[in-house]
This record gives sequence, structure tokens and C-alpha cells, in this order.
Amino acid sequence: MKIVIVGDGKVGSTIARELSTEGHDIIVIDNKNTALMSADTTMDIICVEGNGCSVAIQKAAGVNEADLLIAATSADEVNMLCCLLGKKLGAVHTIARVRNPEYFEQIALLKDELGLSMAVNPELAAAHEMSSLLRFPSALKIERFARGRVELVEIKVTENSALDGIPLWAIYKEFQVKILICAVRRNQEIIIPSGEFVIQAGDKINITAEHLEIEKFFRVLGIFRNRVRSVMIIGGGRVAYYLAKELIDIHVRVKIIEKNRERCEYLCEMLPDAMIIHADGTDKEVLQEEGLEKTDALVTLTGMDEENIIVGLFAKAKNVSKVIAKINKISFTEILDNFNIDSFISPKEIAANNIVRYVRAMQNSLGSSNVETLHRLVNDQMEALEFKVKERSAIVGVHLKDLQLKKNLLVATIIRSGKIIIPGGNDTIEIGDSVIVVTAEGHLTDLRQILK
Repeated sequence: MKIVIVGDGKVGSTIARELSTEGHDIIVIDNKNTALMSADTTMDIICVEGNGCSVAIQKAAGVNEADLLIAATSADEVNMLCCLLGKKLGAVHTIARVRNPEYFEQIALLKDELGLSMAVNPELAAAHEMSSLLRFPSALKIERFARGRVELVEIKVTENSALDGIPLWAIYKEFQVKILICAVRRNQEIIIPSGEFVIQAGDKINITAEHLEIEKFFRVLGIFRNRVRSVMIIGGGRVAYYLAKELIDIHVRVKIIEKNRERCEYLCEMLPDAMIIHADGTDKEVLQEEGLEKTDALVTLTGMDEENIIVGLFAKAKNVSKVIAKINKISFTEILDNFNIDSFISPKEIAANNIVRYVRAMQNSLGSSNVETLHRLVNDQMEALEFKVKERSAIVGVHLKDLQLKKNLLVATIIRSGKIIIPGGNDTIEIGDSVIVVTAEGHLTDLRQILK
């Protein structure tokens, strides 16, 4: 597809990189030549310098022939205007990045007027993911399929874990739970394991099953933790606002520490049920005075990755049970894995993944794809995809053990008439099934592509 992206900042460049690797024709518009030069030398894309709100510039970029226009500048008003113009020029679909809570709350009313297909709010999406992790703190990461009926969660195997040294085939015999370990990260190696694979301490494993089975598994392992009741948030930006709002709705006690007085006053007005502290949340004495050691969870949301990591490490040293850190630069994943912090969240990566998922859905509607849901796993080195089986093909009705599947690919779950099946070699895929596939090789757009 032909996709035009306005804005080559953090979110725009991440989206461009993700979509260009999927084989789409990408044109990027930005009024900063330095940003475009960097993008032009590192990606296979076309760059257009200029104002994305200019009709002439949009025409020069071919918006009138574009399947999708994505406006991802730092200004919400610019993004909405870009999409309005793009739709008038003939772009089939438009997506705007809208971050301001006041705008986003009324975006549903404006969608038709602006011609928007989708509004993306990276901060809100990050808050959703953090909230989910705080509700189920035993997991490092949670993805959901089949409208929430199937979960894929990531955990780290610790020293002295009951899983250390166990082959996968023995898990059901040992624990009597219906789960499937579908991906493992060992050091820097990504593995889709067979039944003979032996788990080791230090492995990060991805487990798929129904929520109740995963919860049962965690209880048997002794790693289950109830959802948090109190959360301390460092930094009072947009992510903090959205996260606090979600947590307050589920009756979690929220304390936000923010050093900007005006921002504190705004948060006091917008979040009357939260405790707002005007102080420097990166100061050790402030953290201790505000009861860091008594809180269930800490979320670090300052604008600096280094501060978020350092404060997070200090909290873990003080035995805070759950620590989540927001980061912008995720290129040094091997270093992040060595830190004793439960989860790292990158708003720009979440936004990019949501847009990639939307693009796959567009292909689906055009008949060139049957992907229902897409999630990136293991630092974006793997994909978990949900397919809907709509017609007969070479994979339908054949025992899984008889299918010649591609390397580094696993059929993880089959959902049939609402029933969750953790598949074995004698199971089959049938018309009407939803099928979850985990792969480390290539970008799948059709279930038939699982075959060699």
C-alpha cells in the first residue's frame, strides 16, 4: 500500500520503519531537513521536505493517491488539519496522533467531520498497558487475543523456580494446567521451543492460555500476586494523568509526585481523588518521606530514560513489588534486560504497533489478509497473530503433526466455538476457527503462509 506519514519525530520515524519493513511504499513529510536526511539514509523511503498542512506539499507527496495518511507531528491541531486536507485530496484512510486529553475525549464527535479513520494516543495506549500490568502484576507483559478470552503473558524464570530444569513435555504432568510455552528468550537468542526444550533460570518465557489457567499456573509456581492497591507515580505528564484516571476507577490509591507547580495544580483539578505531591520524585529523600517502601507499585514517567531507570532500580532495592519504567530509547534491549525492573513501556512503540495492526486490518478488508489481531513479542523480534479460517485450504482438516510448517513457527492456540484448545499433534484446524500463530520469521498476512 502507499502510505504517507506527516512528521518524522519519535512516533513518525518508528511507524515509518515498521511499515517499510512490511513492504509498503512509504513517503515521509517533515519541515526539518536534518530529520529527513537521517530517515533517508537509514530506511527505504521517499522524503518530502515541507509543511504537511500545505495542499501543495501533500500533492507533491502523492496524498491524493495514498491508501493511508498518518499525521504524527507533535501538535494535535496540525495532525487533525493534515488529515482533513488529506481526506479532501483523496486519501482513502487517515490516522491522526491526538495526545491532549481534552481533544481526545471529544475525538469521537469530530471523527466524521475530520474524515478520520483512527485516532492514536500513544500516552493513553501506554497507560492502558501499564494499568493491565498493575492488575496482573505477576506478568512482565500481557497481550490479549480472541476478544480477551486468550492471554499471552511473559514471565522471567528465577533462580530456584519450580520451572528450572523442566522439559516442556513434563509441564502438564507436573502442574496439571493447560498452558503452552510458545516463545523463549535465552540471553539474546530467540527460541520457539519443542517439547524436548528444557527451561533454565534466567529465561524469559511467553505463555499462552485462558486467564484462569495462567492464574492457576502462577499460583502453583508460587509467583501469583494480587493486583496492586496503591501506586506511586513519578512525573505528572499525560501518561501519568491517563494512568491515574484508570487506576482511580478501579479503586487503587494513587500518589503522583511532580516537580512543576503549575502541572500539580492542573492535576489536582483534574484528578481530585489522587494525592498530588509538589516535589522532585527523583530525590531519594522525597521518595522515602512519601512512603516508597509501603507502596505496592512504582511507575516512573519522567521525560528522561536515565531518571526512570535509576529511580526504578532504587525502588527495587527497597523491595517495591512491582516497578514499571517508561522509556523512549529501546535500542539497547540487551542492557535493559540486565536491570532489575519488572517492565519497560515505550509509548511510541505501542503507538507504532497499533498502527501496524490497523494496516494489517486494512489489508484484511481488501481481501489480501486474514489477520484479526497482531502483537509484537520479545522486543519486537517475534509476532503473535490471530487468523480467522474462512475457507477450505491445504491446512484445513489436517493433523498438525502432518503439516510441514515453516521454521521458527508454532500454532499456539485454536479457538473453536468459544472453546480454547491448546493444540497437540493430533489436533486439526477447521473452517470457522480462530488460530493464534507465533513466528520469528517474516511477516504473515495469511494463515496458509505457515506452510513451507
